[in-house]
Amino acid sequence: MKSNKSKVKKVYTISNKLRIALLIFLALFFLLIIRLGFIQFIQGADLKEQMYNQLIKSDSISPKRGTIFDSTGKALAVSAPVDTVSINPSLIVVTEKNKINEEKTKALKEKVAKAFSEIFELDYEETLEKVSRDTTFVTVARKIEKDKIDSLKAWMDEEDIYSGININEDTKRYYPYENLASSLMGFCNIDNQGIEGLEAAWDDVLTGTPGKIINARNAVQGFIPDENQTYIPAENGSDLTLTIDANIQSIVEKYLNQACIENKCERGGNVIAMNPKTGDILAMATYPDYDLNNRLSMPSYLDEKTWKDMSVEEQSTTLNSLYKNRAIADTYEPGSVFKIITAAIALEENLADPDQADVYTCKGYQTVSGIRMNCAVRAGHGNQSLRQSLANSCNPGFMQLGAKIGAKTAYRYYDAFGFFNKTGIATSGETGYTIFWDLDNVGPIETATMSYGQRFKITPLQMITAACTVANDGILMQPRIVKEVKNTDTGAITTIDPVQVRQVISKETANTMMDMLETVVTSGTGKKAQVKGYSIAGKTGTSEPDYAKDEGYTASFLGISPTEDPEIVLLVTLYAPKGLKGNHGSEVAAPVAAQILTEVLPYLQIPSDGSNEDSNKTITLPNVANKTVAEAKKILEKAGFVCSTSGNSSDIVKDQYPVKGSSLLKNSIVKLYTESEDTRISTQVPNLIGKNLSQVKALLKEKNLNVSITGSGTVVSQDPIENTSVQEGTVVKVTLSK
Repeated sequence: MKSNKSKVKKVYTISNKLRIALLIFLALFFLLIIRLGFIQFIQGADLKEQMYNQLIKSDSISPKRGTIFDSTGKALAVSAPVDTVSINPSLIVVTEKNKINEEKTKALKEKVAKAFSEIFELDYEETLEKVSRDTTFVTVARKIEKDKIDSLKAWMDEEDIYSGININEDTKRYYPYENLASSLMGFCNIDNQGIEGLEAAWDDVLTGTPGKIINARNAVQGFIPDENQTYIPAENGSDLTLTIDANIQSIVEKYLNQACIENKCERGGNVIAMNPKTGDILAMATYPDYDLNNRLSMPSYLDEKTWKDMSVEEQSTTLNSLYKNRAIADTYEPGSVFKIITAAIALEENLADPDQADVYTCKGYQTVSGIRMNCAVRAGHGNQSLRQSLANSCNPGFMQLGAKIGAKTAYRYYDAFGFFNKTGIATSGETGYTIFWDLDNVGPIETATMSYGQRFKITPLQMITAACTVANDGILMQPRIVKEVKNTDTGAITTIDPVQVRQVISKETANTMMDMLETVVTSGTGKKAQVKGYSIAGKTGTSEPDYAKDEGYTASFLGISPTEDPEIVLLVTLYAPKGLKGNHGSEVAAPVAAQILTEVLPYLQIPSDGSNEDSNKTITLPNVANKTVAEAKKILEKAGFVCSTSGNSSDIVKDQYPVKGSSLLKNSIVKLYTESEDTRISTQVPNLIGKNLSQVKALLKEKNLNVSITGSGTVVSQDPIENTSVQEGTVVKVTLSK
């Protein structure tokens, strides 16, 4: 009995243990079910997201930066596809049994660093340091061309190394014409962000918006099919079309560079070419320039030894000075070119007559408030008309004119011409800081120096913009540099129209100024700006240095052509010339303008003298008898004629010459006679044989004679002949032939 009881007890004990074990197992299984349920239903979404985040890769799609075109369709700035290589150092590892093998990982990183340094021509130690970092993202090389990316991909395939190496699409900015318009174009940094010039000013328009691709990839960067793949397309940047003509720009730069080198211009120079009717900038050049594709390289005007001897700071300062567009960013004293403005104000205010004789006296100097101010011609010009003072660039004559105008009136017109504000050109870098005296501080000396363009500072762009007013019937235009914006995704084009700012002077005043400025070139200080076969108006300028700043002289010339219907205004400015030709605008700047216009005018398909039908069209002379001189002048000037009379404004016109009904060219002279002033003046007909049309007009203008034209080329016959005594206003008939 005892033995059986032991057996029963033993069986019972085993059975009880099995029951306990089963209960424990069931409890654990139940807990596992609960855990799985918790993971599946409670944490499932989060865990799935974490898993997906480990597998997914987000690739940025760089938008294509807009192209910048010139007015003829040439691409001046383009974006080409390149790639950026980055790494995730934490993924460049070797694992064995779920543990990182430190020795093999080190060897792998060294292999990757060696490949990068060889393919991308990088420093090995620096590259190894990047690969060995304990970070999740490091950029290795940017803006890499296709051939090197192909080499990297071939190495990855050969070595079967993919993890941690990223190749992302990118773009790189290129400038096909290298140095062309460099100071105007500006450039982008490595992130394709515009930081100078047009690239900076229009960065928001050119940049576009990046896109994105989100998908899953395995360890070897193969795509894993996934319904959550996302594609967000990039919005490309818009294209710009400029008013700049690359052909004109290249012509301008060629002669500007040549002039600065030949004349040893210590501070370089700049040239602006502008269409006065629209305000379009046709060219804008600065010397020295730089290569837009290699903007950190040694400037071409320096030798290698000089460059290497510079400190890093000096090199940086030198390069930064090249990036600045000095035509709009730097101010200068315009000198005698500014006499255009002074003369226009006087004519508009009826304070001067272009051809009234002996009004201005030049003894070679003018004394103002006890200060002697010299004329460029120390012997003096004697007694002159306004036309002669302008042609001779006579400072004393203009000091006398400035005193008549007065500072208050002058400042009102300076403001109207735009000298006190930015021009509003659509690019970066334009200075809003010009240097003028406060009106309350302007005395006789300041009034005198301002009249001939000294001791105040403006920008070259302000000067040419104001001068374009004279060439555009008195209307000030805002400079335009971008004329069209094209959305490259939709094809939509936005046109930027020319902007008229205001009417500054009357059309009659503008026409008279153009006539006088033509005399400057045909027989005055601007003779060296003459271009065979074309009519040129203009004004020379020579600014005396500010000795306190040791800046040297500034030589300049402003040219307008053709005079009958201006299509181009050109401002040449050379800083601190010290060559053999001297430092006067008439000697160093005017010839540059002639060189440029000799090529640009035919390129613009502007007919040469004699072949321009509009320039030879005649106007019927109206009858102004029995009207006051003031009324007669208004009628005749509106019709396109120039009046000459000694009568007072209130006197009644009794006679006119040529007679009413005569067919005359635009800007012909009409003599008006009154009862009190009826003196008929005789003059001698000059010799016109062999002269071109511009020379003929200038010679006859000096004699107050008119011209009738037949043919084109140079004069082969004239009627009346040389030295014939005729009345002022007589029409001289000339026949031209090629």
